[in-house]
Amino acid sequence: MKKSIYLTILTPLFALASSGGEDYDIIPRTINFVIFIAILLYFIATPLKNFYKNRILKISSKLDEIQKKLLESKNKKFNAVKKLEEVKTGASSALITAKKEAEILSAKIKTQAKEELELLDKHFEEHKNYELRKMEKEVVSELIIEIFNDSTIELKQNEIVDIMIKKVS
Repeated sequence: MKKSIYLTILTPLFALASSGGEDYDIIPRTINFVIFIAILLYFIATPLKNFYKNRILKISSKLDEIQKKLLESKNKKFNAVKKLEEVKTGASSALITAKKEAEILSAKIKTQAKEELELLDKHFEEHKNYELRKMEKEVVSELIIEIFNDSTIELKQNEIVDIMIKKVS
Protein backbone atom coordinates (compact mmCIF):
# COMPACT_ATOMS: atom_id res chain seq x y z
CA MET A 1 0.00 0.00 0.00
CA LYS A 2 2.87 2.32 0.79
CA LYS A 3 4.28 1.69 -2.66
CA SER A 4 1.07 2.82 -4.31
CA ILE A 5 1.08 6.01 -2.19
CA TYR A 6 4.66 6.79 -3.16
CA LEU A 7 3.88 6.05 -6.77
CA THR A 8 0.86 8.36 -6.65
CA ILE A 9 2.94 11.14 -5.09
CA LEU A 10 5.96 10.76 -7.31
CA THR A 11 4.19 10.38 -10.66
CA PRO A 12 3.24 14.06 -10.97
CA LEU A 13 6.75 15.06 -9.88
CA PHE A 14 8.27 12.96 -12.66
CA ALA A 15 5.89 14.54 -15.11
CA LEU A 16 7.02 18.01 -14.03
CA ALA A 17 10.62 17.09 -14.18
CA SER A 18 10.28 15.82 -17.72
CA SER A 19 8.41 18.89 -18.94
CA GLY A 20 11.41 21.10 -18.68
CA GLY A 21 10.66 23.15 -15.62
CA GLU A 22 7.87 25.34 -16.84
CA ASP A 23 6.08 26.98 -14.05
CA TYR A 24 2.71 25.41 -13.61
CA ASP A 25 0.61 25.25 -10.48
CA ILE A 26 0.54 21.50 -10.81
CA ILE A 27 3.03 20.99 -7.98
CA PRO A 28 0.95 22.73 -5.31
CA ARG A 29 -2.19 20.97 -6.58
CA THR A 30 -0.49 17.61 -6.49
CA ILE A 31 0.84 18.27 -3.02
CA ASN A 32 -2.65 19.34 -1.88
CA PHE A 33 -4.14 16.23 -3.49
CA VAL A 34 -1.61 13.98 -1.80
CA ILE A 35 -2.22 15.67 1.55
CA PHE A 36 -5.96 15.30 1.04
CA ILE A 37 -5.59 11.61 0.20
CA ALA A 38 -3.28 11.08 3.20
CA ILE A 39 -5.71 12.81 5.58
CA LEU A 40 -8.60 10.88 4.06
CA LEU A 41 -6.71 7.59 4.48
CA TYR A 42 -5.67 8.57 7.99
CA PHE A 43 -9.27 9.14 9.11
CA ILE A 44 -10.96 6.43 7.11
CA ALA A 45 -8.39 3.63 7.25
CA THR A 46 -8.77 2.86 10.95
CA PRO A 47 -12.60 2.72 10.92
CA LEU A 48 -12.53 0.65 7.73
CA LYS A 49 -10.05 -1.77 9.26
CA ASN A 50 -12.15 -1.97 12.44
CA PHE A 51 -15.33 -2.49 10.39
CA TYR A 52 -13.78 -5.35 8.44
CA LYS A 53 -12.26 -6.90 11.57
CA ASN A 54 -15.62 -6.70 13.37
CA ARG A 55 -17.38 -8.13 10.37
CA ILE A 56 -14.89 -11.01 10.20
CA LEU A 57 -15.29 -11.62 13.95
CA LYS A 58 -19.10 -11.64 13.67
CA ILE A 59 -18.99 -14.07 10.77
CA SER A 60 -16.54 -16.34 12.57
CA SER A 61 -18.59 -16.24 15.79
CA LYS A 62 -21.77 -17.13 13.86
CA LEU A 63 -19.87 -19.91 12.12
CA ASP A 64 -18.69 -21.17 15.51
CA GLU A 65 -22.26 -21.08 16.84
CA ILE A 66 -23.53 -22.96 13.81
CA GLN A 67 -20.79 -25.57 14.22
CA LYS A 68 -21.66 -25.95 17.92
CA LYS A 69 -25.33 -26.40 17.06
CA LEU A 70 -24.39 -28.89 14.37
CA LEU A 71 -22.29 -30.89 16.85
CA GLU A 72 -25.09 -30.75 19.42
CA SER A 73 -27.63 -31.95 16.86
CA LYS A 74 -25.29 -34.76 15.79
CA ASN A 75 -24.87 -35.78 19.43
CA LYS A 76 -28.63 -35.65 19.96
CA LYS A 77 -29.18 -37.73 16.85
CA PHE A 78 -26.58 -40.25 18.00
CA ASN A 79 -28.21 -40.45 21.44
CA ALA A 80 -31.66 -40.80 19.88
CA VAL A 81 -30.46 -43.61 17.61
CA LYS A 82 -28.80 -45.28 20.59
CA LYS A 83 -32.00 -45.02 22.66
CA LEU A 84 -34.00 -46.31 19.71
CA GLU A 85 -31.77 -49.38 19.49
CA GLU A 86 -32.10 -49.91 23.24
CA VAL A 87 -35.88 -49.62 22.99
CA LYS A 88 -35.96 -52.06 20.07
CA THR A 89 -33.84 -54.53 22.03
CA GLY A 90 -36.04 -54.07 25.10
CA ALA A 91 -39.20 -54.48 23.06
CA SER A 92 -37.99 -57.66 21.42
CA SER A 93 -36.93 -59.12 24.77
CA ALA A 94 -40.26 -58.07 26.30
CA LEU A 95 -42.08 -59.75 23.42
CA ILE A 96 -40.11 -62.96 23.90
CA THR A 97 -40.75 -62.84 27.64
CA ALA A 98 -44.47 -62.24 27.08
CA LYS A 99 -44.67 -65.22 24.71
CA LYS A 100 -42.91 -67.46 27.24
CA GLU A 101 -45.22 -66.24 30.01
CA ALA A 102 -48.25 -66.88 27.81
CA GLU A 103 -47.05 -70.43 27.12
CA ILE A 104 -46.43 -71.04 30.81
CA LEU A 105 -49.83 -69.65 31.75
CA SER A 106 -51.63 -71.69 29.10
CA ALA A 107 -49.85 -74.85 30.27
CA LYS A 108 -50.75 -74.03 33.86
CA ILE A 109 -54.39 -73.42 32.94
CA LYS A 110 -54.52 -76.70 30.98
CA THR A 111 -53.06 -78.56 33.96
CA GLN A 112 -55.55 -76.97 36.35
CA ALA A 113 -58.43 -77.74 33.98
CA LYS A 114 -57.35 -81.40 33.74
CA GLU A 115 -57.09 -81.62 37.54
CA GLU A 116 -60.54 -80.07 37.95
CA LEU A 117 -62.01 -82.47 35.38
CA GLU A 118 -60.44 -85.43 37.17
CA LEU A 119 -61.75 -84.13 40.48
CA LEU A 120 -65.24 -83.67 39.00
CA ASP A 121 -65.13 -87.18 37.54
CA LYS A 122 -64.09 -88.55 40.92
CA HIS A 123 -66.92 -86.69 42.68
CA PHE A 124 -69.37 -87.86 40.02
CA GLU A 125 -68.34 -91.50 40.50
CA GLU A 126 -68.56 -91.16 44.29
CA HIS A 127 -71.98 -89.53 44.06
CA LYS A 128 -73.15 -92.18 41.57
CA ASN A 129 -71.98 -94.95 43.90
CA TYR A 130 -73.65 -93.24 46.83
CA GLU A 131 -76.95 -92.96 44.94
CA LEU A 132 -76.73 -96.63 43.85
CA ARG A 133 -76.19 -97.76 47.43
CA LYS A 134 -79.01 -95.53 48.57
CA MET A 135 -81.36 -96.99 45.95
CA GLU A 136 -80.33 -100.53 46.89
CA LYS A 137 -81.06 -99.82 50.54
CA GLU A 138 -84.44 -98.37 49.68
CA VAL A 139 -85.31 -101.33 47.47
CA VAL A 140 -84.16 -103.79 50.11
CA SER A 141 -86.11 -101.89 52.79
CA GLU A 142 -89.25 -101.93 50.70
CA LEU A 143 -88.85 -105.61 49.96
CA ILE A 144 -88.33 -106.43 53.61
CA ILE A 145 -91.36 -104.41 54.58
CA GLU A 146 -93.41 -106.18 51.93
CA ILE A 147 -92.14 -109.56 52.96
CA PHE A 148 -92.88 -108.96 56.62
CA ASN A 149 -96.27 -107.44 55.91
CA ASP A 150 -97.28 -110.16 53.47
CA SER A 151 -98.64 -113.16 55.35
CA THR A 152 -98.66 -115.46 52.37
CA ILE A 153 -94.91 -115.66 52.20
CA GLU A 154 -93.27 -118.02 54.59
CA LEU A 155 -89.65 -117.44 55.38
CA LYS A 156 -87.29 -119.50 57.35
CA GLN A 157 -85.02 -118.03 59.93
CA ASN A 158 -81.92 -118.41 57.73
CA GLU A 159 -83.55 -116.52 54.93
CA ILE A 160 -84.60 -113.73 57.30
CA VAL A 161 -81.05 -113.51 58.66
CA ASP A 162 -79.66 -113.34 55.11
CA ILE A 163 -82.08 -110.59 54.20
CA MET A 164 -81.16 -108.67 57.37
CA ILE A 165 -77.47 -109.01 56.63
CA LYS A 166 -78.04 -107.69 53.14
CA LYS A 167 -79.96 -104.76 54.53
CA VAL A 168 -77.27 -103.91 57.03
CA SER A 169 -74.54 -104.13 54.50
